[in-house]
Amino acid sequence: MSRFLVYTPPAAGHVFPLVPGLLRLLDRGHQVQIRTGAALVGHLRTAGLDAIAVDPRIDASVKRSGAGDDMADLFGRGEWEIADLRAAISAFTPDVLLADTNTFGAATLAQATGLPWAITQPSVLALRGQGIPPYSLGLAPGRGPLTAARDALLWKIVERVYGRMLLPGLNPLRTGLGLPALTNALDYHRQPDRLITLTGAPLEYPRHDLPAHVRLTGGQTWDPPAAAPDWLTEPGDPWVLVTCSTHYQADEALAVQAVEALRDRPVRVLVTLADAYDTVSLPAADNVRVERFVPHGPVLAHAAVVVCPSGMGIVTKAVAAGVPVVAVPFGRDQPEVARRVEQAGTGVILPRKRLTAARLSAAVTAATALRERAQTIAATLDPAGAAEAFADAAEELTTVDRTGVAVR
Repeated sequence: MSRFLVYTPPAAGHVFPLVPGLLRLLDRGHQVQIRTGAALVGHLRTAGLDAIAVDPRIDASVKRSGAGDDMADLFGRGEWEIADLRAAISAFTPDVLLADTNTFGAATLAQATGLPWAITQPSVLALRGQGIPPYSLGLAPGRGPLTAARDALLWKIVERVYGRMLLPGLNPLRTGLGLPALTNALDYHRQPDRLITLTGAPLEYPRHDLPAHVRLTGGQTWDPPAAAPDWLTEPGDPWVLVTCSTHYQADEALAVQAVEALRDRPVRVLVTLADAYDTVSLPAADNVRVERFVPHGPVLAHAAVVVCPSGMGIVTKAVAAGVPVVAVPFGRDQPEVARRVEQAGTGVILPRKRLTAARLSAAVTAATALRERAQTIAATLDPAGAAEAFADAAEELTTVDRTGVAVR
């Protein structure tokens, strides 16, 4: 059996989706160690994983950054990740390395070690493909020569923009470890032996020319086990879950407008504010309950609609639970995820610039009408199969030579 060392950022949305697949690796007799933020270690150990906290400076830098992971924050942690992962390799002596897509330092060292390695990505695939709209713009796919011309032009622009964002921080990490500099930022995802992307239908567009090293394993959902609070199961109007990003991105306006939109409707509203809990003041409303965080699993079992910035974690959970989504993307990968929700017919998009209480109320009504469709989609999903597919993809790395070609 093999030893897998997994390196992640201190972000639950990047860590928890890995848990089902990592537990499958344990079930198959492998050894797994995961390095992540200190606040997450206890949850992972309770789940049965060998978890160790990353360098405290990495945790501290995330807390200081406040508005979330911009490129300067991510690359600023790169040298710490390199030193931290190097020490972990020395202590654990792994056969295989898995590095999260946002751990640029760790991923760079993983490549430089010569060990078989993969990037794990808990979101939609950010690579070109036939009929795939340019990443990050949230455009709908289309057909015909005009759409193809649009996509070809915009992909070039996206690559140029991402180049300006990524290459100045990424290439010094690469050259410092003896790796060649990249000229195309999207080549970052072409470096590993495997790119394990934790998505699939209905949130991933059909791919007819998937690169040979990419594995789409399907969405995995996991939260620390938690019982449903007593107030959640009391008889009453249906619940609407309104949730801000668990990794702060200044999206409090969504919560404010949601309270205004839903305060007079026959629903109960649960607003979870995460890191915004101590900074935002919401309007008073008799049917609104405000919490810092409540595990989403029990809530989704009682929710009629989810209103969120369309982070991949909550969207994957909502789709799996058959709960329609009102997606209000604020940034990061959220425009892409929101578009996939709408394309799948499991929710609606409300652009951030159009966010008002009246429009949000109308969007909740529209999403509610999609509940039957959302439940039909949920019935087609196979969460256990996604975890098995993840474990299969990770196990492929145990038979990879240095050219990234599986040894027969």
